[in-house]
Amino acid sequence: MGKKLYVGNLNYQVTNASLESLFAEHGSVRSAQVVMDRDTGSSKGFGFVEMADDQAAQNAIQALHDREVDGRRLVVNEARPREERPGGRGGFGGRR
Repeated sequence: MGKKLYVGNLNYQVTNASLESLFAEHGSVRSAQVVMDRDTGSSKGFGFVEMADDQAAQNAIQALHDREVDGRRLVVNEARPREERPGGRGGFGGRR
């Protein structure tokens, strides 16, 4: 079973491929995705990496958390499940 990691404080020039390459040094990577802004198409400065197993994930966390990459100190930890947001209708409480 793989383990999904949250990667924060990414340089805005980081791509999916460069994120995968960085983590591949510490174990087998199943997927790597930089989260992009839907409107502008630019990076939001964070992403997710799924490592093939728990040991690879722990190795990556130990090696990369608080490490400077491209001028920024990374935040790397286990991803938490996405929380449901109230409303869901665009910020005006859903009333019309």
